[in-house]
Amino acid sequence: MSKLITISNDILKASISTFGAELSSVIKDGKEIIWQADPNVWAEQCPILFPICGGLKEDKYIYDGKEYTLPKHGFAKLSEFEVESVTDTKAVFLLRSNEETLKNYPFEFEFRAIFELDGEKLLTTYETKNLSDRDMYFSVGGHEGYSCPNGIEEYSIIFEKPEKLERNTLQGCFLKDEKEDLGILDEVTELPLKYDYFILEAIVLTDLNSRKVTLLNRNTKEEITVEFPNHDYFLIWTKPGAKCVCLEPWCGLPDFIGSNFEIAEKRGIITLPSGETDTRNHIITF
Repeated sequence: MSKLITISNDILKASISTFGAELSSVIKDGKEIIWQADPNVWAEQCPILFPICGGLKEDKYIYDGKEYTLPKHGFAKLSEFEVESVTDTKAVFLLRSNEETLKNYPFEFEFRAIFELDGEKLLTTYETKNLSDRDMYFSVGGHEGYSCPNGIEEYSIIFEKPEKLERNTLQGCFLKDEKEDLGILDEVTELPLKYDYFILEAIVLTDLNSRKVTLLNRNTKEEITVEFPNHDYFLIWTKPGAKCVCLEPWCGLPDFIGSNFEIAEKRGIITLPSGETDTRNHIITF
């Protein structure tokens, strides 16, 4: 049965579920910061995306001449993790390949999600170890949802560097090569959020210069900063009218419309040699 693991310091208290190793709560000064999973709006909170980010065309891929299927965002968020270790301020969760994962993901692996508090910061680390005797292909990403009690339109995204904000256009949940701007023609460091941006799904930024963004409440001046030094892609997502917004550092992409299904040729895929470990982290400052 799933349970919550809580870590804390003098500033923050964070709780993580063993189901999906999903961050379910961060409390600072008595205030809940994480979206609290309304099933009528969005039933998740901060799912971990592994071994794919986004969806596969027709939910399938081909490896070594054989066809496999995976659900959108992979199976980690649907899996029970082991609690490998816990201290007051750090928790390590482990997912191992097993009989079920091997049916549709033919790689042996260990995947760790590590959460560690340091002052106002939550360091989230994803470690993927390839235990197979061949290259392993995967993607990994975060999908943290932050509570916006009065809606998202009193918030802005502040970018570390000036950005020409062009999003990849979508057909359903899949990407096109064509890009469109957000109605902002100049390079900017601030994007005031609007629900209109999310009528057709996420803002997918594949050519971002910044590796740090801040969610700013323009009224209260409260901030949440996400640093993602070794993630190539960044997404912003909500549903029209929802009282939350997700800031998503990804090492991977949904399939493009023209996908040939070959996972080794999938855009944004990570190739991990046998016996090696890939480490990705992002840092959230509350």
